[in-house]
Amino acid sequence: MSSASYSESGVKTNNLTVVRKSSKVHGIVHAVIVILLMLVFLAIPFWILIVTAGKTQAEAVVPSMALPSQWHLIDNFKEVIVQGKVFQAFFGSLLVTVPSVFICLLFGSMAAWIFGRRTSKGVGMLYALFISGVILPPSVVTIMMLLKMIGLSGTAFGMNCVYIGIYLSVVIFFITGFIRTIPPSLEEAARIDGASPMRIFFTIIFPLLAPTLASSTILVVLYIWNDIFYSLFILSGKMSTLPLNLYNVASAGLYLNNWHLIFAYIILMTLPLLIVFVIGQRKIISGITGGAVK
Repeated sequence: MSSASYSESGVKTNNLTVVRKSSKVHGIVHAVIVILLMLVFLAIPFWILIVTAGKTQAEAVVPSMALPSQWHLIDNFKEVIVQGKVFQAFFGSLLVTVPSVFICLLFGSMAAWIFGRRTSKGVGMLYALFISGVILPPSVVTIMMLLKMIGLSGTAFGMNCVYIGIYLSVVIFFITGFIRTIPPSLEEAARIDGASPMRIFFTIIFPLLAPTLASSTILVVLYIWNDIFYSLFILSGKMSTLPLNLYNVASAGLYLNNWHLIFAYIILMTLPLLIVFVIGQRKIISGITGGAVK
């Protein structure tokens, strides 16, 4: 379709310039709206979190957006670390998070490769069974009874088994769809050269999954790191994680009306998540742009 037209006086006009100007203005308006929404839903809560964590107890009794009269952020961090046993809870969170995420990603990607390449009826039924965990909630009572029967209640290994069983289906669901977009000719060429299935997976398929693995890592780490529901029932006080420790000290009265310490604890608890998020986003962008982002 031509972008030029003639007016009644016979003068030639160019409609393409008008379309481009309109689309450019629309893009700027859209970007401004998105930024404003991000400021409302993200920046304001983060601002309240930071300024409250930097106040004294008297100033933080009523949380507000006002700046503290004098910053006590570092002092509040030190008090939280000493009184709240943050380091012990931090290593507890690492014990239940890192192995669970690693096993979910490794075995989930392996299973997704099979589900993405085989289309038989039996494999389809297995795939539906595996991803049913995305919508079917687990029974906490049954899980607790089972872990007590096998002697894993209150242990990090027991929590790893629970998290793997819950979030493995999420990883499989994410990665299977991505694997179906990878050309099978890459695997066929490697198979002709004599490569084994394990070598094909780890040298061809697994590196191509970097963007999806990064997205799955962010999602699963976010769920496990902030979990307090399952850890409260399964660990039963025998082991501590960061969210569970915050719940225990707050309910015990240690942080009663000490909102500045609670918000400081939340910042410390969130810092590892921010690191995972930044690294994951870089991996996602690097995978999409073909490694242009270093």
